Amino acid sequence: MLEHGGKPDDNGRNRHRSGDKLRSILVTGRAYVAMSLSSMLFFIVLGVAIAWYGTNSDIGSTGMKGIAASLSSGFFGDMLEMEMPAFQSSLESESLSGKEVGAFLMRTLTDINPARPESLVASQMAGMSDNRYFLIRKGAGGDVEVGPRDHPPTYDPLAGLHEDEGEAVTSGTDEEQPATNEGGEDGETGAPPDKGAVSTGKSKVVFVYHSHNRESWYPELGADAKDATSKTTNITLVGKRLADKLEELGVGSMHSDTDYPTAIKDYRWELSYKYSLKTVKEALASSDDLKFMFDIHRDSQKREYTTVDINGKSYAQVYFIIGHRNPDWKENEKVAAKIHEALEKEYPGISRGIWGKTANTGNAEYNQSQSPGNVLVEIGGVENTLEESYLTADALAKAVSSIYWEAEKVSGEE
Repeated sequence: MLEHGGKPDDNGRNRHRSGDKLRSILVTGRAYVAMSLSSMLFFIVLGVAIAWYGTNSDIGSTGMKGIAASLSSGFFGDMLEMEMPAFQSSLESESLSGKEVGAFLMRTLTDINPARPESLVASQMAGMSDNRYFLIRKGAGGDVEVGPRDHPPTYDPLAGLHEDEGEAVTSGTDEEQPATNEGGEDGETGAPPDKGAVSTGKSKVVFVYHSHNRESWYPELGADAKDATSKTTNITLVGKRLADKLEELGVGSMHSDTDYPTAIKDYRWELSYKYSLKTVKEALASSDDLKFMFDIHRDSQKREYTTVDINGKSYAQVYFIIGHRNPDWKENEKVAAKIHEALEKEYPGISRGIWGKTANTGNAEYNQSQSPGNVLVEIGGVENTLEESYLTADALAKAVSSIYWEAEKVSGEE
């Protein structure tokens, strides 16, 4: 009985075991297929996201540039020595401090800048997050944690504050003035170039203008000044100085001193770059030879962040600003980099570096899409003087002139 009854039981158990193995294989197979499909889908989505991000955002690339800019050349030399024993760096090494690492990690992970307490609430307060600049190229003249600062006027621009005892306004019509050349018919200003010296002649290759033309300085306005703005003692004087010096160096230049608050009906400060866009287009239409366009501003940082002593003279420092809403911003950054490097070579410390403005805050375009040679330049801050700004304008003119003539020389040799 047991033998006869044992066979079916064994067969049943064998079939049961076979069925369990088959089910186990099928379950494992389904799990494997599901995991494979999920992984494939994940990487497809990740790839698409990375491709989209790379096309529509510059934060990644500029973030890496900012990291590299904040490190010393000696640091990279040390890294090469570690990998290549035969390589001996002559550059001075600067190790990363715990403070620098901590500040970098906090800014990366939380968007909070330890050097700026207001950043704790900036992301939650309307208008406070519009000043997000990031370092693209480091200058020798300042702390990489302290960048340019936007500060709109706190007064009604049509109310007439700081009119400088009623001096005439440069442009008081209801229509915006076209770009003007302050150098006369032949483009000569101040001391003309020596006979036989290089010159662009009547060709105008530089255009200087001011989107915020009334930016001024507290030391020039007096102790009772409520706001660093003026109709006449303002940044347009520095722009004119730059254009004049360029003319003296043989580089044909035009300068616009349009006073937008009186030239534009129902003027609104936040539309400044819309108004100056017309000025830029008029300049481009007036000369096919324009290579450089400089929107000259005065920054709002304090004196300690905007001043440098070079050979016993006090200079207003320079910030170069590149807007990333312009899809071709890298071309503009190349121009800024050449000027930055030329300045640093002759006037070490005068440049605070090249700074970018993200495409999701503020204007971040600055009419720079109109020309690859258009660069926004901040000269000094609210506590600098006009004389310090003039000295910097002279230095900037020399740098731009040297770049232009070197390019002309290369072009001629080719």
